[in-house]
Parts: sequence; structure tokens; C-alpha cells
Amino acid sequence: MLLCLVASTAQAETAIRKIDVYPSSIELLTTRDSQHYVVVATRNDDVTLDVTAQATVALAEEGKVKREGNLLLPVADGETMLKVEYAGHKVEVPVKVEKATEERPVSFHLDVMSVFMRAGCNTGSCHGAARGKDGFRLSLFGFDPAGDYFRVTREQATRRVNLADPESSLLLEKAIGSVPHTGGKLFEKDSDYYATLLRWLETGAQPDQGEVPRCNKIEIYPPKAVLEGEGAQQAFIVKAFYADGTTRDVTDLAVFQSNNDNSAPIDQNGLCTASKRGEAFVMARFDTHTVGSQVIVLPKDLQYEKPQVAGNYIDELVGAKLHKLRIVPSELCTDEEFLRRATVDITGLLPTEEEYNTFMADTSGDKRAKLVDRLLERKEFSEIWAMRWAELLMIKSTNNVSEKSAFLYNSWLTDQISNDVPLDQMVRELLSASGGTFSNPATNYYEIERDTLKTAENVAQVFMGLRTQCAQCHNHPFDRWTMDDYYGFAAFFAQIGRKNTEDYRERIVYDRRGGDVRHLVDNRVMPPKFLGGVEPNLENRDRREVLAEWLTAPENPYFATSVANRVWASFFGVGIVDPVDDVRVSNPASNPELYQKLGDKLIEYNYDFKKLVRDICASQAYQRTTVPNDSNKTDTKNFAYAQVRRISAEQLLDCISLATNHDEKFGGLPLGSRAVQIADGKTSSYFLTTFGRSQRETVCSCEASTSPTLSQALHMLNGSATQDKIARGKLVEGWVKEGLTEDQIIDKIFVRCLSRKPTSEEKEKLVAVMKEEENKQRGFEDVFWAVLNSREFMFNH
Repeated sequence: MLLCLVASTAQAETAIRKIDVYPSSIELLTTRDSQHYVVVATRNDDVTLDVTAQATVALAEEGKVKREGNLLLPVADGETMLKVEYAGHKVEVPVKVEKATEERPVSFHLDVMSVFMRAGCNTGSCHGAARGKDGFRLSLFGFDPAGDYFRVTREQATRRVNLADPESSLLLEKAIGSVPHTGGKLFEKDSDYYATLLRWLETGAQPDQGEVPRCNKIEIYPPKAVLEGEGAQQAFIVKAFYADGTTRDVTDLAVFQSNNDNSAPIDQNGLCTASKRGEAFVMARFDTHTVGSQVIVLPKDLQYEKPQVAGNYIDELVGAKLHKLRIVPSELCTDEEFLRRATVDITGLLPTEEEYNTFMADTSGDKRAKLVDRLLERKEFSEIWAMRWAELLMIKSTNNVSEKSAFLYNSWLTDQISNDVPLDQMVRELLSASGGTFSNPATNYYEIERDTLKTAENVAQVFMGLRTQCAQCHNHPFDRWTMDDYYGFAAFFAQIGRKNTEDYRERIVYDRRGGDVRHLVDNRVMPPKFLGGVEPNLENRDRREVLAEWLTAPENPYFATSVANRVWASFFGVGIVDPVDDVRVSNPASNPELYQKLGDKLIEYNYDFKKLVRDICASQAYQRTTVPNDSNKTDTKNFAYAQVRRISAEQLLDCISLATNHDEKFGGLPLGSRAVQIADGKTSSYFLTTFGRSQRETVCSCEASTSPTLSQALHMLNGSATQDKIARGKLVEGWVKEGLTEDQIIDKIFVRCLSRKPTSEEKEKLVAVMKEEENKQRGFEDVFWAVLNSREFMFNH
């Protein structure tokens, strides 16, 4: 009976829940058009199967198109339906044919350059290199079509392109390997690629007449796949959408690649084959666009029981992703671990003895939520985030920014956060700031960086997580951004004016209503244009104000999600998109649904990120133990267990000072000031530099490092950060004079440093050592020193 029940359950899991046919509509235009399709079946356990070859396929009306395998070709104008059936499920796809007997001329931009891209001719390792290769240069990934046309047709006349005898053109002979070619043989003589280039040559190798329809976007199908068992396969197809409303199957022209060949390698034709367990993002590039599809690979017949999901919306989305991967999350952390973790993350400090005792004595079911609420109301929370934003904004005194300006700028930033000014409002005030650098400190943003192009790059990277730098010299190789996008966005900052005041330390920033940015290739003046958007109406308006309104608008797909991702990463040690300031198609979110949801929540909360922090800390995902289980021990980016994170430089120094009761003195600040309160990034100390404090030279999130080094270990062992502070703080001396027992003093050291009592084994060993120590104070100071040098102290866990 039990065996029958198990068998029926397994059958139910592997039963087909639905089928999908991609694309959902098919349009064929002219005699040379065609369209591939794929049929994907989804089982009840979410595993997907490519059943294109097994599905029953028929046309509602014959004579409009013909079918060759999974390829549709036009025959006659009209409309019909592609009827697909598999495992009792039926789907119909509309098919429309126009101009079925008309020939489409070969386009240099749409066809020839597409062949160059597919064959790899215009990549950086081939003719797309800065100086080309073997005397022939193409623009990298085709950013300069006009220049490419000239170099193909006008250089080495009658050799590279031979119109009298097209088949003897070097363009063809080298590609098929009939003459020596450094790049080797690229395609066969009977291939469509050869036929395309030959047709273009036979018709005179003409340039495109008039404006060529722009490719607005491409889509990859299926959008996701879950493959079970090594060797399982899924074919992917790509469809392009053009500005004139037409579409095109570009599967044979797209360049496919996978970000994890160990799990899901994909060949040049778009066939993905499952390998080792894991997840990958398979990508397709065509024209200036790159898109991707998530592929999860599972072992065959994996024993797995879906756990119950508890918690908030974060846990639902994290749980859904873990279920796809068949990963079981770890257990929740202890109250002691949560107290220390949350206190360090939210305030940058350790819990005090009193806070420890109060929290551990609380028996209410919502004690963790109440703790988070208390921590969020403390001024240290605002100071931590003021410091993090100061790093991104590179606040420090420079040749252009006086110490007074840097102090006022940092004070303005701290006030914004401590007064709960919505982040979108703060960013609008910052980017549109005009006036004196004393009277309106936000204007220092345009004094710290004066270069127009660099300013535009920084705005994109800090506030949208987009690294546009690559597009300054060529189209971005891994994202959608073109040189036109780059210089159009930079034009928003081309009219910033600066002038002196009576005080040599202050400058005035203003809109001078004049100034342009010119394109690097053809020197044309670039009108301001939003990234991925339109050219706005700028009549009688400061360009920066218009940009700031667009950037912080709820419709902007980058701002809210990028900021939310930064908040998330500060509590988990890794972003949903990681690095947090490298958002691109080829660096996808590990959990796209969660990434978008957090952005939506930030908008819903009117950019009060304190509410988002409360959601994060309330989630079971945040409250999990750092101990992995057998199913999740190899996972590092889906939040199945908590990551052990080294405490950042400023926070670590503040924690040491608090634990030892000895304050650090920083230049220009009164005794008792914390490291996170340092306004001027130029102010530092040996400890902060050694432990990776941000130098505030760039806006990159990598500026602040938490990577452990030998220098850090030596400084903790031998430097003034531990032993000197222990002695000068005089805590041990006071405890000994009070007559506290060995047990009590050891407990106090552990609670102050680790927010927990020592285990019986730890205490037994320490008490035994102390009994042999004649100088009790020195002995306890050694215990204190040892605990401060433990990994448990230096890391948040």
C-alpha cells in the first residue's frame, strides 16, 4: 500500500501541468523571412521539457506557410494558426504572412554586420580590436556602421571586395578558409552566412538607402528552464523587434553564451545541454542588445521534500527560488546570534551588557521585531548610512573642496538621513543643487568631480547601478548601452557652471544654459537623452532638474531596485545583483522576482528605506544560522543560510572601542567621536587604512574592503587596537577591585565582545588557566585580548 502511494505521488509530480509555445505569435514578411518555434512542457514539479520534436503540430489552413522541422517559411499572404498538442494540452499560435513573394534586399547594417557579429569578426580578439588585426579593422561589436562600410568596400579595393568576381572576394575566401586566415574557417560555403554575403556582393555591395529600422529589443525563448538530469537539453530561439513594427527570427545570427558552462553550456546554435547541478544564465547577443534566460540544472531523481515557507514576502520569494533549486534552508539562528547580528548591522556597535541581559530575559514572541524597532530609532543607524552614502559620493577635502565644504556636505547628508528625508527627494536635491558650496552644501557634488563625462558615469553607477564607462569608446560589450546612449546621458551635465566667491574656500555652482557634449566618432552634438528612454523637453529648464525627476520617478526601472539592492547587500553581505553597482544583462539578479519586489516596496514606502530594513530584518532569510546543511552548503547567492561577514573597518574600530571602554581620537574631532562619524574621507588612521576603509577615490562599491589580510592579523595581535585599549579602558582592573569571581569576569568579557556566555568547555579551560596565573588582572587582560583576536569577534555571523 505504501509503495503504491509513493509511486502515485511520483507520477503526480512528473505529470505535465502545461505546455507553452514560443514565440506566442509569428509574423513572416517577404520571401526570405522565417521563424523557429519551441514547445516547452512544464511538469507539476516545475521541471521543464523541450518537447518540440514530440509535440503534434498542424496548421489550421495549409498553403500559407510550410513547415520544415520547427521552422516556418512563408508561402502565401494571409493568416493561419499553428496548432500544437502534447500530453493532452493544446496551444494555438497565430501566424501572419505578408509580401510572401517579394524579395528583401540585403542590408549592410541588418544583414552583413549581423554576419560579422555571429562569426566573431568584430570582437576585441579579432578585427574589432582597437587597431584591428592583419590590416583590417572593424568597429567593436559594430558601433560604427558607416566606418565599417567604408573599410570593407574602400580599403584594398578589388581584393577585399571584388564586384567583378564576387566569389573571389577576400571577404568570402577568408571566411570559408579557401585562403589563409588567422581567424581560421568561420563558416561553410553552403551556409546561409556565405549566401548572405555573396548576395550583397552580387548586387553591388551597396550601402543602405535611407534610414535603417532600428532594433528596439530582442527576446529569448523560453524565458527560463529547469532541466533534470545530465544530458537534458533545451533549444533557445531569439526574436528581434524593430522600430518600424517588423520582427525577425535572429536565432541563427545571435551570439550565445553561458555564465556557467559547468552547469549549462550552450552551443553556437542555442542548444543548451544540462551538465552538473547548479544554475546558469544563458545569454544571446544581437545588434546592441543582450538578453538572457535562467537555467536551473537538477540531478535525476533527486530526493527532496518541499519545506513549508513561513515569514513575509521576502521569505516567499526566497523560498520559491530555493524550491526551484531543490535546496532546503538552514534553521534560524539563536537569540544571542540575532542580537549581535542585528545590532552590528543596524547601528555598527555591539550590544551592551544591559541590552544583552534585557533581550535574553524577554520571553515575548515578538522580541526580535521590538529589538529591530529600537535599533532603527537610534542615531547610530543614521550615522552608518550617512557614512555609506558619503563613500559613494566621495566626500573628502580635495584641491577643489575645502575642509569646511567637506564638513558641511557631510553634515547635510547626515541631516537628510537622520530626518528621514525620502531618498528620492534627497537625490533630486543633490543632482539639481545650485548655489554656494557653503550655503547649499549639496553643490559640492559637482566640485568633487568636475569632468562632465565622469560625472555622468558616477550618476549612473551610484544611483542606478549601471556602469556605462565601456560605452565611451564603443558600444557596451555586455549590455545594451551604445555610444549614443553614453554621450546623450552625459549631455545633461554639460551646462554646469562654476565661479569663485569672496571666500577662496567657497565656489558657486550654477546652470550656465550653454554647453554641449559631442560624439567621439562623428563629433556631432548630442541632445540630452535618458538612458534607455527618450529625449525630454528641456525648454527653459535646468537639464539636471529634468534628469533628477526622471531618475527618481517610480517608472524608472533602475533607481528603486538599485538602492534596495544596496540596502539588501549591507545585511546579507552579497547583493541580489552582485556587485551592487554592476547591473547588466550579463550579470543577472540571483532572484529577479525578489530584486523587483524590493524596489517596488521602496516605492510603496515613499523611499523610506528604514521600512525596508525592518522588512529585511523581520524575514527568516535574514535570521537564519550561518551553519549550512547538506543541500545548501555549496550555495552562496540564494540566501539559504547566513553568510559570515567581516565587520567593516569603521564599525570594527568602534566595536573594539566600545568593548574595551576606550575611545579613539581622530584628527579634527572631539574625543569620544566614532569612526563612522568622520566627515572628511581624508581623515584616517593606521587601523582604518589597514582594515580596508574606503579611500573615496571612486564611486565603486569595492572601495571599502572587508577582505582579511596578514597586516590586519598582525595589527590585532601586536598593535594598539587591542592590548593598549584593554589596559587604558581599565575594565578588568575595575572588575578585579570589585571582587568579581573568575566566572563573572569571564562572562562579562564574552558578553561584551561576543554577545554570548562562554560554553562550559570554554569556561572550564579559561578558569583552569586563570588558577595558574599569579597576576589575576594580567591574566584576565590576556583572556580579553584573546577574545578580541578571535574570528568570532571580528566577523558578524
